[in-house]
Amino acid sequence: MDSFLGNGVRIAYIAEGEGEPVLLIHGFASNARTNWRDTGWLRFLSGHGYRAIALDNRGHGASDKFYGPEAYSGQAMAEDALRLLDHLEIARADVIGYSMGARIAAFLALANPERVRSAVFGGLGANMIHGVGDPRPIAAALLAEDASAAADSHSRAFRAFADRTQSDRRALAACIMATRGRILARELSTLNAPVLVAVGTDDAIAGPARPLADAIPGARALDIPGRDHMKAVGDIAFKEGVLEFLKGRP
Repeated sequence: MDSFLGNGVRIAYIAEGEGEPVLLIHGFASNARTNWRDTGWLRFLSGHGYRAIALDNRGHGASDKFYGPEAYSGQAMAEDALRLLDHLEIARADVIGYSMGARIAAFLALANPERVRSAVFGGLGANMIHGVGDPRPIAAALLAEDASAAADSHSRAFRAFADRTQSDRRALAACIMATRGRILARELSTLNAPVLVAVGTDDAIAGPARPLADAIPGARALDIPGRDHMKAVGDIAFKEGVLEFLKGRP
């Protein structure tokens, strides 16, 4: 795994393949390997002629950790992704984000439209606009000594995932308190890059794909059949839908 230092933050990343660049931004409590390598995305994209680049977001994986929520705004995390493109001398890239990564991808596209050729918002649909609930129970579950102390099944699931990915739970608790605010529909309506919104039909976290797609001019919605939030990311229907989208975009 490679890394670079941008604005005082060390960001780790993986790059595989040759061709048009695709930047991959993972979800909360995950990392580049778990979200994109272990699910077959890097192999899939590089095998179809793309240069796949996946970063560890700040607070995750091998990238630098911070312990205050102010370090984890969507804009700050999008700037890390932008600096990675600068580091690799990539003028424009297709960007695929999953869950929290979809929010980061949206911030990146809104602030730097000239750098984003197209965007895929995976694992986050209507709740990008409406918000995804109170982060405090998840933060408490992450900080608890005993995982069984989590207040609800949703919080327990995030704690279990953080443990499985061997994450820094204190950094994640700070991150979750900063990254779950909604993005207004009127802001998203200014996006002019091609956009695909892809969500599992059984995803209780993301909200459905169609309302988010309807808020973005020309955006398409992709339902990933029978998949929840955790299982949709590696599904072949998601991969094939993204490949069709990439091949069909201007």
